[in-house]
Amino acid sequence: MPTVSVKWQKEVFPNIEVNMSEPPLVFKTQLFTLTGVPVERQKIMVKGGLLKDDADWTTLGIKNGQKLMMMGTADEIVKAPEKGPVFVEDLPEDEQVVNLGHSAGLYNLGNTCYMNSTVQCLHIVPELKSALLSYTNASRPSEVDLNSHQLTIATRDLFNELDRNAKPVAPMQFLSVLRKKYPQFAQQHNGAYMQQDAEECWTQLMYTLSQSLSPSPGSSDANAAVKTLFGVDLVSKVHCPESGEESLEKESVYALKCHISQEVNHLHEGLKHGLKSELEKASPILGRTAIYLKESRISELPNYLTIQFVRFFWKRESNQKAKILRKVGYPLELDVYDFCSDELKEQLQGPRQMLRQAENVKFGLKPDGKNKDQKDKECDAPTSEGTSSDKGEATSMNIDTPNNKPQLTGIYDLVAVLTHKGRSADSGHYVAWVKQENGKWVEFDDDNPIIQREEEITKLSGGGDWHMAYICMYKARVL
Repeated sequence: MPTVSVKWQKEVFPNIEVNMSEPPLVFKTQLFTLTGVPVERQKIMVKGGLLKDDADWTTLGIKNGQKLMMMGTADEIVKAPEKGPVFVEDLPEDEQVVNLGHSAGLYNLGNTCYMNSTVQCLHIVPELKSALLSYTNASRPSEVDLNSHQLTIATRDLFNELDRNAKPVAPMQFLSVLRKKYPQFAQQHNGAYMQQDAEECWTQLMYTLSQSLSPSPGSSDANAAVKTLFGVDLVSKVHCPESGEESLEKESVYALKCHISQEVNHLHEGLKHGLKSELEKASPILGRTAIYLKESRISELPNYLTIQFVRFFWKRESNQKAKILRKVGYPLELDVYDFCSDELKEQLQGPRQMLRQAENVKFGLKPDGKNKDQKDKECDAPTSEGTSSDKGEATSMNIDTPNNKPQLTGIYDLVAVLTHKGRSADSGHYVAWVKQENGKWVEFDDDNPIIQREEEITKLSGGGDWHMAYICMYKARVL
């Protein structure tokens, strides 16, 4: 790996490594760290003219010890008048972060928007940040391999960087370890790194963290911390109509699937389809393979419910992933009571009734005089539509629950949407739309965070070439 020196104004920066396998954009982000000159302002003289972000290093004739010259002005903090107004950009970096109201953006290091959007969505989960913060070299479980350990450390460090910086962060270390752990994200075409599927990145990162992070106190489950936050337990009834065989199966997943067909117009319908499937397996009674019908119900809910819209499928004609563009609406408030097992429904009855009473108090509503059975029936009805900005505040009320432990209600509020724009999973562009603690929504388009209105979020439902929801993350409304 050759090293070069770069002269900028009156300063010389020696022994800067040039990774020939990475695009020049990565090299420029290194110079931004050293000089404070934003990537878009950098003019670096090389053979043939100015260094382009996507140039091929092998054609530039870069030699070890070569001296390069860079032009460009660094960002400057203008001092405010002694008694004049103070602007955000005039504050120290740590104070800028507080006043900004959201975390920093992430530089795109060459088709890495799939990774950036995944990180920004997961970064909004404070419990995950706390678990990562307590993770050290000493806390690495014996069964966790070195690459998984390093990726967990890199995730922790990147989350910390996002919280400390007001300016965009270059996730070079995280990307390097991610590609080392999962080589599929290092695939190249014509010398450039390829676009990857954000859902695959999300799934792989979630699996790694579930293996690495320490369990909850008193738990023997190695992935209890992540499982409590994101794990969904399912109980499935498997039935063979031909032989009459029936069995129960249990499994844990980290996301529910919203299947899309001509009959699906809303998330509620897609989830219903996703919990039913057909499978072919050997029948002991028939002595041959047969078709079995599988119908699943949720037996345990997580604190954060992840839902994937199954928009991509393999198209044999073109031998690549194709995209379903159909519009599928999704709510800001999601009630999954209808998808729960009878046992779980019974557990949710009390907390749901208490939550409804708490919200009535909040909005100044008086008891309506209806009997308990009537109230329970109304409470159990799905409320998949509506906004969450006001109702969600009811969770902050002090309500006595057994052992003062937060109780799930089956009602969730939308906190993050990962969208895809384009016709193929291996191309296009991924963006994260994340709800902040202050209630504002921020669109994280790589290094460019943009404040958005809440009404813009539900418009990401598809039906054209605009950004459309690929992954939604909901936060449980608890007592």
